[in-house]
Amino acid sequence: MTDSTRFIIVSGGVVSGLGKGITAASLGLLLKARGFTVSPIKCDMYVNVDAGTMNPTIHGEVFVTDDGLEADQDLGHYERYLNQDVGRANYVTTGQIYYSIIQKERALHYEGKCVEVVPHVPEEIIARIYEAANGAEFVIIELGGTVGEYQSEVFLEATRILARRLPGRTAHIHVSYFPYLDNLGELKSKPTQLSIRKLNECGILPDFVVARSARAVDTPRFTTLCQNSNLEPDQIIFSPDLRSVYEVPLKLEEQEFAQKLLRRLGVELMPRPRLADWEKRLRTLLAPGGQELRVGIVAKYHAVGDYSLSDAYVSVVEALHHVEAAEGVRVIIDWIDAEELARPENVRERLAGLHGVIIPQGWGSRGAEGKIAAIQYARENGIPYLGLCYGMQMAAIEYGRNVLGLADANSEEVDPQTSEPVIHVMPDQAEVIRQKRYGGSIRVGAYPCHTAPGSMLRNLYGTEVISERHRHRYEFNNEYRERYQAAGFVFSGLSPSGDLVEAVELPDHPFFVGVQYHPEYKSRFEAPHPLFVGFVNACRNTAPLRNLVTAGE
Repeated sequence: MTDSTRFIIVSGGVVSGLGKGITAASLGLLLKARGFTVSPIKCDMYVNVDAGTMNPTIHGEVFVTDDGLEADQDLGHYERYLNQDVGRANYVTTGQIYYSIIQKERALHYEGKCVEVVPHVPEEIIARIYEAANGAEFVIIELGGTVGEYQSEVFLEATRILARRLPGRTAHIHVSYFPYLDNLGELKSKPTQLSIRKLNECGILPDFVVARSARAVDTPRFTTLCQNSNLEPDQIIFSPDLRSVYEVPLKLEEQEFAQKLLRRLGVELMPRPRLADWEKRLRTLLAPGGQELRVGIVAKYHAVGDYSLSDAYVSVVEALHHVEAAEGVRVIIDWIDAEELARPENVRERLAGLHGVIIPQGWGSRGAEGKIAAIQYARENGIPYLGLCYGMQMAAIEYGRNVLGLADANSEEVDPQTSEPVIHVMPDQAEVIRQKRYGGSIRVGAYPCHTAPGSMLRNLYGTEVISERHRHRYEFNNEYRERYQAAGFVFSGLSPSGDLVEAVELPDHPFFVGVQYHPEYKSRFEAPHPLFVGFVNACRNTAPLRNLVTAGE
C-alpha cells in the first residue's frame, strides 16, 4: 500500500447472485483502461479456509490461480476483465482470518492481551486488505454475501474502520436489487431502501448505489430511493439485465461511473478509457447472424433441484463466449446430464445433433459411464472433442476399453479395485487420501508442460513450453503408455521430467484433445485460450458434414 492508495468497497443487498463480482471487475476495467493500477480482493464469509472443499452445486465453480489458490469464481471475473493474474493475496475468508488470529495468539503475538472479535478480527481483515494492495493505486474490495447477514457484520465493521482511518480515500458502493412483481406490474424500491438502512446501522453511508433490475428503474422509484436513503441522483447507477456480462463496463461508462468515483475520491479526472478492442469484440459477440454451433457439455454439477445452473462450469462457458467474440460464431450450449448417457439408447438421441462435445472437470464415480459413452460416440463419429482434467482421464479409459480391448479399464477414483487402473492415484496423493487430508493438499496451481513437435497441441499454442493450471489427485498410469502409443494414442503434452501425462490427442480425428489441466482458467475476453479457439474452429469446419449426417438420420 502507498500513501495515495484508494480503497473501493463493493457490498450487496437483498439477494446474492446480483453481480457484485461483475460490477467490481467492470469498475476495475474502467479504472485500468484509464491508466491506473488496480488490485481486487474478494472477502468470503465462509469459515472454510478456501473454496477447495466446497460442493460446486452449492457454491459454484472453484477458480484456481497460478500460485495454487482454490478460490471463489469471482476471482475468475477479475482475471477475465482486468486481463491480469490474481493470487492468494486477493482472496480472504472468515476461516483464514480466524486461523491467522489463533496462530498469532498461540505464538504470544498479542503479548498476553485478551483476544476479542472486536478489535482483533476487523484489524486482521484490514491487514489482509493492505496486503492485497501490493502498491496498486486502487484496491477493489468485494464483500461476499448480502448486508444484513450475521456473518458479514465483522467485515462491514472492518470497512467502517478503514474509512474512518483513511478519510477521503475510501468509497462504498452498494449493489442492490429492485424486484419486479408481475402481479402488480411494478418495480419495488423498498428492499433496497431497507438494505441501505441496514448499512446505515453499521455506520456506513454508501457513496453510490448500483441499482440491479430486470427492467429500467423509472422516475418514481428513483425519486423515492433518493428521498428515503439520503442519496443524490448522481449517486445512483443503473445496471439492468443485459445480453452479455461484457456489456456491463460500457453501461457503467455511459453513466460516467468511473469519473464520478474518481471525483468522489479526489483523484484527477482522466480521459475516456481505452476500450477499443473490448468494444470491437463486444460488437462481434452481439451482432446478429453468425454460424450456429451446438456444443454439448456432458457434466453432472449443473442440475440443482428443478433448475439447471452453469455456475459450476462458469469458466468453460466464458471461454466459449471469448471465442464467439473473436471468431463471430454462435455457440449454443446443450447441457447434458452424464448419468442419462449411461443408458445406451440415450447416447445417439442426445449427441447426434451436436457439432462438438466437452467434458469438463469432475470428481468421483457418479456419471463416469455416461461420460465414457459420450467420448466413444464423439471419437467414432468424428465429432470434435475437448476433455478437461477428468475429461482427459475418461478419454484414456474409453480408448483402453474400446480400442485396446482392456475391458476393465478404469480410474482408481471410480473403481479402487479395478484390474486395469489406466488412471491411478498420484503416489504422493495416496497417503493424503488415506489420512483424509483433503483441504489444501491437491496438486494445484500452474505447472509447465512440454508440447510434442508436430502435435495439434504444439500447433495451437505455437510454442514448446507452456504453463497451465491444474487441480487433480489422479493421473495417467505410465505402465500403460507403450501400449497406448502402439495403438495410435498420442501423448502430446508431458511434464518437464516426462513422468506425468499432461495432454493426449488422436491424429486421425478432426479434433480429439484431452488435457490434464484447466485451460478455461486462463482464457480472457481479449485473449481467448488457443485450445478453445482450436476446438470451436474444428466444430465450424466439420459442421457442414455433421449437419448432413443429422439430416440423414
